[in-house]
Amino acid sequence: MKIDRIELFHVAMPLIYPWRTAYGEDAAIHSVLCRLSSGSVDAWGESAPFAAPCYSPECADGIFGVNRDWLAPTLLGKEIASGQQLQSELSLFKGNPFAKAVLDTAWWNLEARLQSKPLHELLGATRNEVVVGADFGVMDRIDDLLTAIGPAVDAGFPRIKLKFRPGWDVPMLDAVRSQHPDHTFHIDCNSGYRISDADLFRQIDQYHLAMIEQPLQHDDLIDHAELQRQIKTPVCLDESIVTARQTEQAIALKSCQYVNVKPGRVGGLTVAKAIHDVCQRAGIPCWVGGMLESSTGAGICTALAMLDNFTYPADIFPSSRFYTKDLAEEPLELVSSTNGIPSVRAFDVIPDPNPERLQQLTIQHEVIA
Repeated sequence: MKIDRIELFHVAMPLIYPWRTAYGEDAAIHSVLCRLSSGSVDAWGESAPFAAPCYSPECADGIFGVNRDWLAPTLLGKEIASGQQLQSELSLFKGNPFAKAVLDTAWWNLEARLQSKPLHELLGATRNEVVVGADFGVMDRIDDLLTAIGPAVDAGFPRIKLKFRPGWDVPMLDAVRSQHPDHTFHIDCNSGYRISDADLFRQIDQYHLAMIEQPLQHDDLIDHAELQRQIKTPVCLDESIVTARQTEQAIALKSCQYVNVKPGRVGGLTVAKAIHDVCQRAGIPCWVGGMLESSTGAGICTALAMLDNFTYPADIFPSSRFYTKDLAEEPLELVSSTNGIPSVRAFDVIPDPNPERLQQLTIQHEVIA
């Protein structure tokens, strides 16, 4: 396809309830959307690194500027035949995976429309439905968390993820496990700890969690390998995995037993699929995470989650979980699988943003043509 026009939108989407993690609190999700056009056909991509560079070194304002000034002009007017070619064109620019994901996800979505194929089929998936889990951030009180978890367990969510940070750690986990002794839980530390906290994680072994997600520094592989040697609970890497090469290194070092793959964090669907394939060859199970994107971005995550080695329940949320009204025309909704387990189904066509809501929530807008 020839890239004829690129339109960028930096939006702030207000949350129903603030999202609290080890790195801070967000009242709104800052995201960058891209409308990519080839001839008379266009499609959208999305990348949501949040407002501040706390989850990763990138932030929404930054990736908007990087795309406006550097990445988008590099692609404009070029014939791009594959995701690999797109990544190659952008490889001159070091890092910036969230920024590159804006364009990469839009390219895949546009290619799916040009081929009149659902995105998950273009990626190589043979299923169109995936089981999902439930997630709960840091709350004001442990009792609030316990009240929230109960309905999720009753609804049949096969696993529940709990945000875990200093001050919201072992007492919280002890209360949850006491109330739900047999349910599958895992914790997400969002890089909030260091290898000097190994004693804490050895203590957590007693809670029989499915995994501990990203306990140590966001860019570390070596200390995670040491921690995994010292504890029984599987380590899952999230922030530390940005490229397929890092994935190979993490596997060689035995830094983890699971990998969370987020299209935004790794630079888009092209790299996400490559990471999936590396893990599949090595026998490391994966699961798809999200960044609280609109239904446009969540739909892209859902398409990725249909690949075979995404076996742990995904972090893909219905729009109503976080937003009074989704930015996209069609919200993402849960369905019940044949076993009655909450699931999401792949969109036949990834939903576009609603024009009126997009205008209301846009902070910055730019056309590159």
